[in-house]
Amino acid sequence: MARANSGPVPVVVMGLGAIGREIARAALQSEEVTLIGAVDTHPALLGKRLDELGVPSPIKVEPGLRRGPARGPRPVVLHATGSSLSAIADQLLAAVKEGHPVVSTCEELAFPWVRHPELAERLERAAQRAGVTVLGTGVNPGFVLDRLAATLGQTLGPIRHVLARRVVDARGRREALQRKIGAGLTEDAFDALAAEGRVGHVGLIESAALCALGLGIDLEEYEEEVAPVIAHEDIPGGAFVVPRGRVAGVNQIVVGLQDGQERVRLELMLALGAEPPGDQIVIESDTRLAVDVQGGIPGDAATAHLVVHAAPRVASAESGLLTVLDLPAGR
Repeated sequence: MARANSGPVPVVVMGLGAIGREIARAALQSEEVTLIGAVDTHPALLGKRLDELGVPSPIKVEPGLRRGPARGPRPVVLHATGSSLSAIADQLLAAVKEGHPVVSTCEELAFPWVRHPELAERLERAAQRAGVTVLGTGVNPGFVLDRLAATLGQTLGPIRHVLARRVVDARGRREALQRKIGAGLTEDAFDALAAEGRVGHVGLIESAALCALGLGIDLEEYEEEVAPVIAHEDIPGGAFVVPRGRVAGVNQIVVGLQDGQERVRLELMLALGAEPPGDQIVIESDTRLAVDVQGGIPGDAATAHLVVHAAPRVASAESGLLTVLDLPAGR
C-alpha cells in the first residue's frame, strides 16, 4: 500500500553539474519538497556552499549521503550524475540499500529493460527489499517523445502509428551537451565516435519503448540511426563557434517495429542553429491527431522541474522500479 506523506518531502540532490544545480534551484522553488542536502564527490565542490555554485542556499556539498535514523522515511535522492545505467548503478543501489527513494535523470533508467534487463531486475529486487521506489525521468526520455504522446493517445482508439519529432537549437544549452552531440567535430571524427556509441543523444530507444507501452503497441525490435548535422556557415552563439563544414550536432532517428512494420518513429535533431525549434506529435488512429509545441519545451529547466515534481509521487508510491507511465498525470 502507498505510504502517506504530510508536508513537504525532504530531498537531497546528488550530482552538482549543470543539471544537478538546476534541480536544486527547482527544489528551492517548490512547495512540495524541502532541499536538505547536496552530494558530489568532485574535489573542487566538496565543502562548498550551494550559493557559491549559483544556487541560493547555504547547504554545503558533502561526499556522500548521511546515515539517517534507524527508523523513519529517508529523503528522496534527486540523482543527476550520468546517462549510462551501468556507470551509475552502484550509486543507485547504495542509495536504495540505505532506504532512499530515488528519482534520476539517467536516460537509460527511464526504461532499463531494453538495454539492461539484468540491472533492471537487480534494481527492482533491491527497491522491493528496501520498500522504496526508483524512477528515471527527464524531458526526454520521460516526457516529450513518450509520456506526452501516451497521454494524447488516451483520446483515441487503437493506434496504427505515431511520429514524434523534436528539434532543439543547442546554442542555449550547456557546453557539456554541445560537446556530447559532437558539435565542433569533423564529420569523420563524429562517425568514429558514433560507431562506438560515444556521441549523440542517449535515451531515444528508451523513449520509443515508453511511447509504445503507453499507446498499447507491442514493439519487437528497434532500428536507430545517428547522423551528423553539418554547419553550412560559421555558427556563433553557443559555448564556442562551430566553423563552416564542421559538425553542428546530431540528427537521430529510432524506428520501432512490430511484425516488420513501422509503428513508432521518433526523430530528434539536436544541433547548434537547428531550426525551427519545436516539438511535434502525430498519431494515426481512427482519426489523426497532430500537436505542435512551437519553440519546443525547454530541456534543462523542464528536466529539473520534472524530477522535483516526481519526488513527492515517488515518496508515496508502491515500492519497486517504476517508469513515468506509473505516475499520475498531474502534480
